[in-house]
Amino acid sequence: MINLLIIIQARMTSTRLPGKVMLPLCGKTVLEIMLDRLKNFKKNIIIATTNDGTQKPIVDVCKKNHIPYYEGDTENVLSRYYETACKFGAKSGDIIVRLTSDCPLADQDIAQRTIDLYKNNHLDLAGAGPHSGFPRGIDTVAYGFDFLKFMYNNASTPYEKEHVTIHPDKIKKPFKTLHLNNQTDDSHYRLTLDEIKDYDAIKEVYKKFNCSTEFTYDELIKMLKKNPYIYEINKEVKQKEYEIK
Repeated sequence: MINLLIIIQARMTSTRLPGKVMLPLCGKTVLEIMLDRLKNFKKNIIIATTNDGTQKPIVDVCKKNHIPYYEGDTENVLSRYYETACKFGAKSGDIIVRLTSDCPLADQDIAQRTIDLYKNNHLDLAGAGPHSGFPRGIDTVAYGFDFLKFMYNNASTPYEKEHVTIHPDKIKKPFKTLHLNNQTDDSHYRLTLDEIKDYDAIKEVYKKFNCSTEFTYDELIKMLKKNPYIYEINKEVKQKEYEIK
């Protein structure tokens, strides 16, 4: 049987906003709100956190919510993913979904569509994100354990070890990849959490939904279009190319 592992990377030592996944949001933490947004996958979720001594708050959230976790290398995110997958029994043919813990607006339906794209087209990797018309913060990547193992065995640079899913062309091996394309280009919206302005924007989003996590992607975009001031809050924040989650 093919297993599905939803691995969410989480750390306390973000350089721009330390402890961001523990920030309060709607009476919970950012990480817990993300878990609520992904409730259909609860039995598949594993948190890949760090082993640098700062991870206790994340581990406490995992224990409180009965979410399994693994503590691995802070800087080498690729090894953290691979070791997490191995610890929880991943094998050839299994599906790994990569998410980051600074995305409290993650969408479980888009995650499912990305998984379906991967499975139905017999891919090595499927992805959804700004490159395919979705806002940053909705990013989802699905790939096979074999793909992850190949990357782990062949990564040599710090960049490759940070980014987990480097482009296959970089390693000169043919892989089959597809993107889940959005029907409209919503990539100008920034819904991830890297700086305090991102936090302000995300809080406004949840205020508009009365702190409910039960809204669809279409409802989210419709609300953002009706409230353009939310986009203005963090539109100047730049994505840090080498940010480790």
